[in-house]
Amino acid sequence: MKDFRKKLQLVPELPGSYQMKDVNGHIIYVGKAKNLRRRLRSYFTGTVTGKTAMLVEDIDDFEYIVTSSELESLILEITLIKKYDPKYNILLKDDKSYPYIELTEEKYPRLRVVRNVARKRKTNKLFGPYPNVSAARKTVSMLNRLYPLRKCEHLPKKECLYYHIHECLGYCVKEIPKETIKEMTDEIIHFLKGNSKEIEEKIKSEMEKASQNMNYERALELKTMLDDIEITLTKQKIDLHKNYNFDLFAYTKQDNYLSITVFFLRNGLLFGKHHETLLTMDNEEDDLIQYMIHFYERNMKPKEILVPEIVDHELLEKYLEVKVTTPKRGALRKLFDLGVENATLELKAELEKLESDQSAKEKALEELASLLGVHSVSRMESFDNSHLFGTFYVGAMVVFQNFEPLKKEYRKFKITSEAKDDLSAMKEVLYRRYYRALMENSVLPDLLVMDGGETQVAVAKEILSSLGLTIPIIGLKKDKKHRTSIVIDQDFHILEIPKDSHLFLYLSKIQEEVHRFAITYHRNLKSKGSLSSYLDLVPGIGEVRKKDLLRKFGSLKKMKEASLEELQEILNQDVALRLFEALHEEGKEDEE
Repeated sequence: MKDFRKKLQLVPELPGSYQMKDVNGHIIYVGKAKNLRRRLRSYFTGTVTGKTAMLVEDIDDFEYIVTSSELESLILEITLIKKYDPKYNILLKDDKSYPYIELTEEKYPRLRVVRNVARKRKTNKLFGPYPNVSAARKTVSMLNRLYPLRKCEHLPKKECLYYHIHECLGYCVKEIPKETIKEMTDEIIHFLKGNSKEIEEKIKSEMEKASQNMNYERALELKTMLDDIEITLTKQKIDLHKNYNFDLFAYTKQDNYLSITVFFLRNGLLFGKHHETLLTMDNEEDDLIQYMIHFYERNMKPKEILVPEIVDHELLEKYLEVKVTTPKRGALRKLFDLGVENATLELKAELEKLESDQSAKEKALEELASLLGVHSVSRMESFDNSHLFGTFYVGAMVVFQNFEPLKKEYRKFKITSEAKDDLSAMKEVLYRRYYRALMENSVLPDLLVMDGGETQVAVAKEILSSLGLTIPIIGLKKDKKHRTSIVIDQDFHILEIPKDSHLFLYLSKIQEEVHRFAITYHRNLKSKGSLSSYLDLVPGIGEVRKKDLLRKFGSLKKMKEASLEELQEILNQDVALRLFEALHEEGKEDEE
């Protein structure tokens, strides 16, 4: 560790954000402090353990930015974390947003499951969150069958199937009284707020009618609805005031792990819980605040959140603009203690599983490093291609750190060259990836994992050599059944890795993941089915020509009906021919 005593003497005792850098100048940790000098000095004096000790070993330099308040330092810290994604800040496992049930406030309302509600219009009524997405979908499905609300996103010109099966009142052809709609929506809202008695009685009444009319299929369907309410949809009632609406964050910490449990309370009912275990620094307050801010970037904020006492309430309240409290006694304190107990039990179970998994991964990494004759292997990047209609290629890159996927660092590539085969497409992807890495001085991998044998490895060697890079390469060859069978090194020697070993399994998972990612990108582009998505893939068509084509043809169908000569009115001969071939080879889809 470098001696920072002189530099630390120059650091002011003011609030701000600090950035730790490694020997390559990359930012590896971003933090904030009320007193920059005191906080920075704590890293380099005294004893540090766990993840903080690993961070300190990697620090080659630090910088800081003074702010006028602690709130400004928090805003700056969050901004820099988003920009640089430092490896020692908490690694969130996913960016999942929870589903809500939305009742739209249109003239003819719709009921649906929605996500990403943090930025949604507040005019519609939202109920949730529902950590169990199947419960949300079952709820909406049941209510849509019981109440003939509008189902279509846009009103059609004539009645659709829902009208004929009595699940819609025919809003497209009839003027439905406001009173009828209000009666239905009031009952739905009543149910979604936790009062199921009215709907249960409604279902029982209809079930009896169906049974009397010997419509046993309908009676059974209604009986299933009742079971769903009892088993899946009824929330766990707790002894709280009906007006309580808040999220509760509880945590426990052990070694380098922070276990966080979130309870969702709506109308005095426990809607469900969320749990996440994170690798943490020694300062759990900062990590908790970062976690909660990130959480509400994906999910809707309630009017109040309950947090551990360690968290700076005033700071978090200013940032999130919600009421922040810590329960001290009574039913809320008991609920908070229950959250801590849940976090503790979840962490214990995860650590038991993680201990065996982590040990296997560490041994597999050591084995891989030994086979390749290198000191260590941590970061791995893998590539694959896919093509649309046998002509227009797309590429994909996945990144793994210690055999764990880093999904934020996955990349997609639209091939801009006139790629006619996998190898030329792969050359472009590899060159673009590593040329950009050199220009931006970004992190390079310890290993390239190629989806293929000698030919793919040779291409990777050629591109890396042209850029002056020496990164170890392996290739994963498949057998006739499309399963990974052999692993080769960059000299085309077979690496003796037993197929039942953890190392072989982890490498196969990387290969499966990059293939999945490439194919998903391919399918998503094709599934758009739009003229714009085709044009984006054709080399030689820029924004100006794209707008001209969209203006002239307007739809994919008309574009396909166009002759080559009509395309050449806007495009030059070569580009027009490429587009013409793409549009008329849709049936010749070929996936790698």
